[in-house]
Amino acid sequence: MKPLLRRYAAVLVATVVFLAFLVLLPGYQGKALEILSFQTRTLLLVIPPIFVLLGLLDVWVPREKMIRFMGPGSGTKGITLAFLLGSFAAGPLYGAFPVAAVLMKKGASFPNILIFIGAWSTTKIPMLLFESSALGVRFTLARLAIDIVGIVVIAMAMMALLPKAEVEELYRQAEKIG
Repeated sequence: MKPLLRRYAAVLVATVVFLAFLVLLPGYQGKALEILSFQTRTLLLVIPPIFVLLGLLDVWVPREKMIRFMGPGSGTKGITLAFLLGSFAAGPLYGAFPVAAVLMKKGASFPNILIFIGAWSTTKIPMLLFESSALGVRFTLARLAIDIVGIVVIAMAMMALLPKAEVEELYRQAEKIG
């Protein structure tokens, strides 16, 4: 029971804080419940398709291929593929983490995982199309170029700063999923 409580402590604390908010500020109850309902519906519409795609990725892509294309020795090929996977992805950022876990299980290198998550968060194709129509192509391309360089620099900095044991622990945790 204790490990279960420890694992979901953040959820329990957030629930208690939310309920306290509802009780202490009754004027905001309607809006708060409306937002909670919207976020729950969004989550339920996004997560199932992501997990179906993850299942297909897990079954259809052999580990050897993933290691060859995104593993430790993949070089620019792996970086490019990580950017493309992240850029063509659909859904909110929280959808990237289960995908990243499957990529880790399949042998993708940690820098490529970081690049994938960075690309998912900042270089999505639909977002770029909307941005170019709203803010102009020149602005969009400038931001994209800065983001691409920034994502690679951040990934390399994280690799330099994170202890190897911590990265290995992340891979062990990814192996336990599914």
